[in-house]
Amino acid sequence: RDGWGWDLGPWCHLVHCTLADFALFSSAVPPEDTRIDGGPVILLQAGTPHNLTCRAFNAKPAATIIWFRDGTQQEGAVASTELLKDGKRETTVSQLLINPTDLDIGRVFTCRSMNEAIPSGRETSIELDVHHPPTVTLSIEPQTVQEGERVVFTCQATANPEILGYRWAKGGFLIEDAHESRYETNVDYSFFTEPVSCEVHNKVGSTNVSTLVNVHFAPRIVVDPKPTTTDIGSDVTLTCVWVGNPPLTLTWTKKDSNMVLSNSNQLLLKSVTQADAGTYTCRAIVPRIGVAEREVPLYVNGPPIISSKAVQYAVRGDGGKVECFIGSTPPPDRIAWAWKENILEVGTLERYTMERTNSGSGVLSTLTINNVMEADFQTHYNCTAWNSFGPGTAIIQLEERGD
Repeated sequence: RDGWGWDLGPWCHLVHCTLADFALFSSAVPPEDTRIDGGPVILLQAGTPHNLTCRAFNAKPAATIIWFRDGTQQEGAVASTELLKDGKRETTVSQLLINPTDLDIGRVFTCRSMNEAIPSGRETSIELDVHHPPTVTLSIEPQTVQEGERVVFTCQATANPEILGYRWAKGGFLIEDAHESRYETNVDYSFFTEPVSCEVHNKVGSTNVSTLVNVHFAPRIVVDPKPTTTDIGSDVTLTCVWVGNPPLTLTWTKKDSNMVLSNSNQLLLKSVTQADAGTYTCRAIVPRIGVAEREVPLYVNGPPIISSKAVQYAVRGDGGKVECFIGSTPPPDRIAWAWKENILEVGTLERYTMERTNSGSGVLSTLTINNVMEADFQTHYNCTAWNSFGPGTAIIQLEERGD
């Protein structure tokens, strides 16, 4: 034992112990060194987590380590200690997990170690250098245009290491000869639905951003309405899809009527009758830009529908005619004219000849009269047509008209 009552035991005899040896056994010892692995500049990859490791060597008692980021204390570090062979001093290892981004370039992390021997602590610092793929912003000028006008796309990018090149595409297809940060072109309606993209790359990777152009354009058909044939009592949906910008308004009407039947892409007709057969118009309007429309026929299967004037006219002594129009679906497979005791389905009977003319909307049957006489004005003419759904009939009166 020495004069202070310390028993140095097996470590040394008084005659050989130095003052430093004595201090080691009798008092606190500051860390010999404090270091951050990889300093003074640590190169990291953006998005890849990394443990910053600080070591405080050979302290008694073990040093406490505190981390700072640009002067702000950080929480969450994990520390461990290792006892040296002398059984007294310890080395402290502290790890701080970070997830670096491009915003951490130049960020300074400081490790401060302290114990009873050095309450104010001992510091060491490192600086981060973060490699990251390009950060890209894509802008358009002007932001709203009419078809045919010119637009400038600007691809602003930052990267570490430096940018190696640019690529432009539209709708997923590469634009040839566009290799700079700026791309200029005249736009059409397709730029409203097919995005323009800018891809920037460096040694780390590439970044692709895209944008649509607010192009104003007149209505364009996307889904054309299709002619439809159905049976009586069925439900029918007619579809007509347009695209336009600004947003368009859409109306469905039946030909020769101004009544709006629908304002959506679809027109639903429930439990149709033959009266629903006809041509429907799908009309799209982009205010102040343009108008477009499509017509679509609806055919309703049923017996022949005969539309003819109940009274028709002829001049005595001249050639005359009586007409009936059959607008059925399916078309008539048989047509007959009857008057007095006569029936004519084809060809000529005395002064009377029957003719049939097919058109897109139906069949016109004409009974031609050669040298109209008084007796021709004194009878009714019966026009009857048949198809697989049954017959249809119209009665026509022929009246005399003066020269």
